[in-house]
Amino acid sequence: MSEIDEGFYSRQLYVLGHEAMQRMATADVLVAGVRGLGVEIAKNVILSGVRSVTVQDEGHTGWTDLSSQFFLKEANLGQNRATCSLQQLSDLNPHVRVSAHDGPLDEELLLRFQVVVLTDSSLDDQRRFGDLCHSRGIKFIVADTKGLCGQLFCDFGEEFEVLDQDGETPVSAMIYSISKDNPGVVCTNEKHLFSDGTKVSFSEVHGMKELNSIGPVELTVRSPYSFGIGDTSAFSEYERRGGVVTEVKQPCMLHFKPLGEALLDDELNGRHKTLHLAFQALHGFVKKEQRLPRSWSQSDADVLLAMVRELNTAAQLEQLDEIAVRKLSCTAQGDLAPINAFIGGLAAQEVIKACSRKFTPLQQWLYFDALQCLPQGENQPAESFFSAKGTRYDGQIAVFGSAFQEKLERQKYFLVGAGAIGCELLKNFALIGLGAGEEGGITVTDMDFIERSNLNRQFLFRSQDIGKPKSEVAAKAVREINPQMNITAHQNRLDPDSEEVYGYDFFMGLNGVAAALDNVEARVYLDGCCVQHKRPLLEGGTLGSRGHTQVVVPHLTTSYGPADTNADDDIPLCTLKNFPHSIQHTLQWARDQFEGLFKQTPENVNLFLSDSGFVERTLGHREALEILGGVWSSLEDMNSGGQRPTTWEDCVSWARCQWETHYNTDIRQLLHCFPPEQLTRTGLPFWSGLKRCPHPLTFDPNNTTHMEYVVAAANLYGQIYCIRGTRDAAAIRIILEKVRVSSFTPNSSMTIHVNDQELQESMEKESDDEEKARLEMLKRALASPSLKGSVMQMYPVDFEKDDDSNFHVDYIVAASNLRAENYDIPTEDRLQSKRIVGRIIPAIATTTASVAGLMCLELYKLVLGHQDISCYCTSYICLAFQRIVQCLPNKPRQFQVAGETYTLWDDFRVEGRCGDQQEMTLGDLLQYIKEKYNLNICSLFYGRACLYNGQEDRHQLSVSDLVRKITKENIPPHTKMLELIPSFAEDECLESVPIRYLLL
Repeated sequence: MSEIDEGFYSRQLYVLGHEAMQRMATADVLVAGVRGLGVEIAKNVILSGVRSVTVQDEGHTGWTDLSSQFFLKEANLGQNRATCSLQQLSDLNPHVRVSAHDGPLDEELLLRFQVVVLTDSSLDDQRRFGDLCHSRGIKFIVADTKGLCGQLFCDFGEEFEVLDQDGETPVSAMIYSISKDNPGVVCTNEKHLFSDGTKVSFSEVHGMKELNSIGPVELTVRSPYSFGIGDTSAFSEYERRGGVVTEVKQPCMLHFKPLGEALLDDELNGRHKTLHLAFQALHGFVKKEQRLPRSWSQSDADVLLAMVRELNTAAQLEQLDEIAVRKLSCTAQGDLAPINAFIGGLAAQEVIKACSRKFTPLQQWLYFDALQCLPQGENQPAESFFSAKGTRYDGQIAVFGSAFQEKLERQKYFLVGAGAIGCELLKNFALIGLGAGEEGGITVTDMDFIERSNLNRQFLFRSQDIGKPKSEVAAKAVREINPQMNITAHQNRLDPDSEEVYGYDFFMGLNGVAAALDNVEARVYLDGCCVQHKRPLLEGGTLGSRGHTQVVVPHLTTSYGPADTNADDDIPLCTLKNFPHSIQHTLQWARDQFEGLFKQTPENVNLFLSDSGFVERTLGHREALEILGGVWSSLEDMNSGGQRPTTWEDCVSWARCQWETHYNTDIRQLLHCFPPEQLTRTGLPFWSGLKRCPHPLTFDPNNTTHMEYVVAAANLYGQIYCIRGTRDAAAIRIILEKVRVSSFTPNSSMTIHVNDQELQESMEKESDDEEKARLEMLKRALASPSLKGSVMQMYPVDFEKDDDSNFHVDYIVAASNLRAENYDIPTEDRLQSKRIVGRIIPAIATTTASVAGLMCLELYKLVLGHQDISCYCTSYICLAFQRIVQCLPNKPRQFQVAGETYTLWDDFRVEGRCGDQQEMTLGDLLQYIKEKYNLNICSLFYGRACLYNGQEDRHQLSVSDLVRKITKENIPPHTKMLELIPSFAEDECLESVPIRYLLL
């Protein structure tokens, strides 16, 4: 079995895992139909890493195809869709064999595959090939879109075993106590997340060791902190020294009906049942008329509705949604990129489930519609308004009309981020023609450069693009999809420093903004810009198989909102330093070691060498002894008691001594202060609950992890001094034979803090005489001219997780796993360690495509100008078990100021200076607000600076002069708007309406 390319699949591996991807690598998949939906499914499946994908299509490229098929061009008109798409599909993933078949579907072809996907197919073909696949054990999927509606069907056979139903990490908990009883009751240190019926295993249990060797035990939840596990009365007595209980995932067997039987499914209801009948009726309409219903033809809608009513005589749906049926008929000729992206993402995820047996497959129908995208109101344009124009947008014009298409092309949008979601959005923008007219345009910014790990889901990039700016490559790829696109690429970070580019004039010239960002801080900043300038925002994000979208509409919805400052996830310092109990703790400790040794200390040395005032400034810090001590030891050579290396051998010696300190000496000192048998004041074992009793390690040059630490640490230490190292373990072992390691002597006067409160109290105490004396000695030592001449410069190391040759992850994984071994914490492999310490967001192309599709459906509504909040959707999806939740966006919260109602979208706009006119003074501003809004300003802030708090001597200053005077900073020339926060004498409300003061 071939090895998984972790560099290429790294983010997807965090979603699926090695075993699931190994199973996928043996699967051959057929995708029949290569129009917009088919190519979307094929793209996502190829990126996922199956063994082979064959695309089949007898049809030839037409204008309508260009509305959603991103691998077809105008030059392909009249040519076979499958063969024209082959090369670009093949380029997506070098590990997947891709082939094209331009002949008809037949039994011989289908039997070559483990998974068959039909798109753009007749109901007769679906029945015929569905029966064949069901009888021969081939997983069978049908996907279809018509206008703003989509359909998905799965048949994985009589019996299909799912090995992992949700893909979530198994739940675990640390044990506090276990009763010797029937049933035995397990209590946990913290709230557990188990549910009734969960099967669990036990490890590291002391005393009641029988639990460590028995098979999975089914539990019964008794409370958030306890559960029962059956009879433990015959077991040994539990010793209160911890233990871990972990969920054991159980496989499940699912059963599927063939499509012919499933058509009679009576589990569907409401809108879904209506669409189920309507799609069947559409097939009947096409079979009879040899065409789809004409766009917005009321007569064709009448015919389709009559056919659905006839089907409903057997289905007996009480409330048939006749309006939905008519809208489906009116839009069925449409071929829309956003709908294809959404349904295509869902369908490709079902292919992945079929191949990997991971996640719960769809059983068996799914229907989706976005009919709320359609224009609101009674006035209906003539049919000719929606007729084909012989352009690449014909599939969209069939739904929305030519006037809407022209409006789309005039839009000016700002896309922030050209990563996974950004690439999918740009693809959709190109297909729908957003900003493609002479008056329109798209600006995209992304400061990142393409890395190999991006290629698995950022499908606009290829291997030859590695190292190039994401935004530039994405813009070029978009022009390949649609040469009419007006797109400008930037490489700027969006933050206050870029306001010269993205300021008042820029935002006021936009119709809207789309966020494709991977961090909350940037989202919050962009959201604030949109609120300030009253511009709509499309927001979306993914986490593995989960995704969400949000639309922010000025005055209609709430905004994305401020960042959550909850710091509950912060690990206590004392836990990191001395009492870790999970691999997350040891990994964070290792990352802190990396930052301190190889980045912060070299940076401090460089500051010391270049800045004569560094020492004096540092003496005022709490960490002065640690900082200055690090600087001195980094500059003083090893023969004089310092740690400055002059040779590679010195680097190896330093690394070996670091190993001894961290994994032997420090642990022995901790056990000297708190022996294994130590009791608390209440008589309970000190080493119990979340405190795991450690043990020291003994260095062994034949131990792989021990040597990995030394190799990585020595090389990194050499890098910061520009000393060349080596990976040659044999050569390093020879050097290690000559290294002398100091023996351990316990320090009885050392204090080790048990919790962060003790640590904080000790830090707040004034320095004792001994510490002051040591600081004075360091100050004199650092003043030595010879010390500054020992090194001209050091070379700090910035952590980079995606370069496997730079020793960064090598060091952290080894350092973490050695500390985990100290504390009997289960170690973690390199891939998962990289995810945790690098804060990597698990990602897969299917979720990304679906989220981008949903965002662009909301874009349609924004461009149409919907002002009814019920038309918009906030969406949450989980492709692991095809859960789609859509709800209304939240309305903006209202607040009162002096009896008037306001929301976050309201402000007091004041033109402080227009053209050559003299600027308004503070007094003028106060008078203006009083006359226009009947409010008296009693204080005024600009950021944190208080501009005014009743001082009359400031009334004669212009507002901008007042800002300059108080802040002692110039206002940048590009700044056109000052945001001032007032408080009013008439109201003591904590919230206030901002004054947005324009300098035009």
